[in-house]
Amino acid sequence: MAKSTKKESSDKKSTTETAAPKSWGISKQHKIVLGFLLVLFSVALLVAFVSFFIYGQIDQSALSELTNRKEEVQNWLGKFGAYLADLFVYRGFGIASFLFVRLFFLTGMYLILNLSIKKLKSVWFWDLFAIIILSVLCGFFATSLPELGGTIGYELNLFAQDYVGKTGTLLLLIFGLIIYLIFKLQVSPEKVQSFFEKTKKEISEDLAVTPLSAPEPNESAYNLEEFAVEEKEEEWDNIHLKNAGTQFEINKEALKPTISTASEINLEPTLKPLPIQPEPIAEPEKNEAFVIEKAIEEDIIEDNLASRLVSDFGLFDPTLDLSNYKFPTIDLLKEYSTGGITINQEELEENKNKIVDTLRNYKIEIAQIKATVGPSVTLYEIVPEAGIRISKIKSLEDDIALSLSALGIRIIAPIPGKGTIGIEVPNKTPTMVSMKSAIGSAKFQEAEMELPIALGKTISNETFVVDLAKMPHLLMAGATGQGKSVGLNAVLTSLLYKKHPAEVKFVLVDPKKVELTLFNKIERHYLAKLPDTEDAIITDNAKVVTTLNSLCVEMDNRYSLLKDAMVRNIKEYNEKFKNRKLNPENGHRFLPYIILVVDEFADLIMTAGKEVEVPIARLAQLARAIGIHLIIATQRPSVNVITGLIKANFPARIAFRVTSKIDSRTILDTQGADQLIGRGDLLYSNGNDVVRVQCAFVDTPEVEKIVDFIGSQKAYATAYLLPEFIGEDSGINLEMDISERDSLFREAAEVIVNAQQGSASLLQRKLKLGYNRAGRLIDQLEAAGIVGPFEGSKARSVNIQDMTGLDQFFENES
Repeated sequence: MAKSTKKESSDKKSTTETAAPKSWGISKQHKIVLGFLLVLFSVALLVAFVSFFIYGQIDQSALSELTNRKEEVQNWLGKFGAYLADLFVYRGFGIASFLFVRLFFLTGMYLILNLSIKKLKSVWFWDLFAIIILSVLCGFFATSLPELGGTIGYELNLFAQDYVGKTGTLLLLIFGLIIYLIFKLQVSPEKVQSFFEKTKKEISEDLAVTPLSAPEPNESAYNLEEFAVEEKEEEWDNIHLKNAGTQFEINKEALKPTISTASEINLEPTLKPLPIQPEPIAEPEKNEAFVIEKAIEEDIIEDNLASRLVSDFGLFDPTLDLSNYKFPTIDLLKEYSTGGITINQEELEENKNKIVDTLRNYKIEIAQIKATVGPSVTLYEIVPEAGIRISKIKSLEDDIALSLSALGIRIIAPIPGKGTIGIEVPNKTPTMVSMKSAIGSAKFQEAEMELPIALGKTISNETFVVDLAKMPHLLMAGATGQGKSVGLNAVLTSLLYKKHPAEVKFVLVDPKKVELTLFNKIERHYLAKLPDTEDAIITDNAKVVTTLNSLCVEMDNRYSLLKDAMVRNIKEYNEKFKNRKLNPENGHRFLPYIILVVDEFADLIMTAGKEVEVPIARLAQLARAIGIHLIIATQRPSVNVITGLIKANFPARIAFRVTSKIDSRTILDTQGADQLIGRGDLLYSNGNDVVRVQCAFVDTPEVEKIVDFIGSQKAYATAYLLPEFIGEDSGINLEMDISERDSLFREAAEVIVNAQQGSASLLQRKLKLGYNRAGRLIDQLEAAGIVGPFEGSKARSVNIQDMTGLDQFFENES
């Protein structure tokens, strides 16, 4: 009978195993092909989902143009991947959609391996259940990130909250999690209780091994063994019952543990070494001199000293010298517009109708149009109908300007980050942006930046604040009278309202001699200058080269300090100095930011040329890490002024209105500055993004009030002194021995006197010399007093007027 039942059961198993694969209802070859297709599809879903969370926002605007072959997407699976990710993640179940990868992969493997579909049904049911619960959970908690919960999770969450509220929705989600834990993960109270009992038992065993609380081998150890024996007895009873009725029996008495008393458990081997350990440690303590010597050799005295100094005196405060300094108040600035931006509804409707009619004349239909009113410009965002080429709308710039009868129409096609096309139209009555509104805005006052600058307001009427330390240098260009000097005053005013005199210093170069002279009153507060110079504001182009080279010396000195302090930038260095970890006796000091402002760069290039360009390029390349930043303004944006070397090191650029598209491309590398309307209308570029800003207006009387307020307060003894620069030509020994003169000294002197021009290149041509020998001859002529000192790019002056005077010179020497 037993044999027959075994045969029947084996026959049933074989029939079920053969019948299971047939439940798929397709042939074996089709199952393998379909299985591999599902596995590869699951991999494709994984790739598309992962890249969606990296490039999803960039590809969002391209989803409506999937049929356009020229439309590019960033998804690693191309347009198909972008569509799948949008369908499953954004419009589907959010991050829970990753479980679809597992489902399709398992289904494919079941098909390939020809397994039964019964278990797969359970997997699909519980995974779909988990997808819904997880999606609604993410929609409930992560409302600001729609990608996590997806549209379905978000909508289900709102649907549930409409009927049972937030608390009821949360309780439903908790109930769904409990169902999943109980039925899918088989979590029960008994398992939880046994888990805590196991952890409690492990803790007790760990405590038993430690020497402080090790129990003696007493009854507790015996009870553990007795408990183990009882468990074994139960197991052997079960085995006996299961094999009842057969001839095979197990001798329980022979297999029972042989431990009967607790005396057989010996824990002493683990405890014996413990009392022995203190004995060898106690012996060296007798040698007290060795212990004292070891304490002296500890290499943490400096850190302890720094922490002790901080605890005794607090962090170093660089503003202590001017501890009573008061920042200028906002009342010193003038409010030019009281009611904010005025929205003219009739003007908006009229411009909208003209734009729509103009585009319809060229058979371009618009699906949607929206207007954003700014201080001086209104942005009309349009969404064209499907199939309209962007380049076709871009080419109608002049036609739209003609229909609107407006100056400065600018088309942005498309707007970065949006799937729309922007048309910027100047307002008939522009609103002036006051510096008071920019400085008083919360965005500027609460800005956590090193060098915050409030430039003005954008088209959406938001205060535009940038960090000069992150730029790290700024190039400003535009035609005459378009707002460059006002922009410089806005930059300086922003820093005066935000930074203490100990934190920032200005080096002002003003070839016009009238634009920046107002800041003379704050010389001992904020300005930096060369030693032994009267005016801190540089108006003489001959002194600019010396100042720039002095800044290069300051840069090298600061890098040496950073190297000794083992830090990478000025922020880390000053933080370390404030924590009193750097000794001032070793040359360390608090380093303020230094900002070089050049009002008219083209004039410097004309007079000094390479002697100005080289130190400026060197500062632009290296000086950002040590807190020296450059702001250069010019009214002539030509290639010979804004050279490639300058542009490469000035990523942040501000373009005011220019006269031609070529000038716009010279400044911004793109056109658009030629379409501005002037009066402070500017384009700011820092990389690829171009932002249109209406510059804040600060008038000369306002600047006078600010500098008077600051200048009336206690100041430093002198302005911040830059290191003295000693040029190559200024270190000549004027007391040169006559016997060391070159053999061609007299001939060189005759050439110089005849030409009345002292230059090394002249001697090279006339005497057919190399540059080094001609340079030495010029040095000897200067030492003899025949030619004057070095004057930049200009030729040296000749002190002897004719050959008669030269002959008398040599007669007197002999």
